[in-house]
Amino acid sequence: MAGFAWNGLLLSLLAGLATTIGSALAFVVPRFSPRWLSGMLGFAAGAMIAVSFVELFAGAIEGIGLLLASVGFFTGFLAIFGLDVLVPHEYEAETEDPGGSLKRAGLLTALGIAIHNLPEGAVVFTGAACSGRLGLVLAAAIAMHNIPEGIAVAVPVLAATGSRTRAFLYSFLSGLAEPVGALLGGLVLMPFMTETVISFTLALVAGIMVFISFDELLPNAHRYGHEHAASIGMAAGMMIMIATLIAVK
Repeated sequence: MAGFAWNGLLLSLLAGLATTIGSALAFVVPRFSPRWLSGMLGFAAGAMIAVSFVELFAGAIEGIGLLLASVGFFTGFLAIFGLDVLVPHEYEAETEDPGGSLKRAGLLTALGIAIHNLPEGAVVFTGAACSGRLGLVLAAAIAMHNIPEGIAVAVPVLAATGSRTRAFLYSFLSGLAEPVGALLGGLVLMPFMTETVISFTLALVAGIMVFISFDELLPNAHRYGHEHAASIGMAAGMMIMIATLIAVK
């Protein structure tokens, strides 16, 4: 038990700190094209959708049957929907408003991302509880979309303050929400870890990841105005994730 717990915490930490990769890229690349950002967000969504259905939901059906797996899936979907409704989304409007405060935009973006990263940390922890391979695949899928999130935090803060240190720090702190979510998930799940609970939780995690993909990643990808790039990126993300799952079996 202790082994997978530490693996889950480590993998969630690495996935969360992918935001710092985005902030580092923001320092060296003068301007990211909207097409590139659309494609990258679409790629992350495709990877998460593929692993949700091909690995998580399919594994849950194998363990507890279609009915219970479906209950778990929609429980996760509705739970993250409720959290999303409660989280203020002013940060999205701020980043689009050229007359707003850039520093405030960066802070609000960091806050919104940190809150959304909490359940993602629990996702990685649950995957590691099932198998080290699945935990690694989930961490990689989540890390993919944390990179552009790091860019979204760092760019407005850097533009407003000129401080690379401050921009990097805000991005870093938002990413730390991933292992915090893993720790909270572990405290809740570890006393009840059975094959049935793990299978149900995998279905629940699939619902969470599908919601994040369709409600957060794809709309943001389309917001950059390159729907075709987002669709191509999504297809590429699905293909690469499926190929990865085949390779590691």
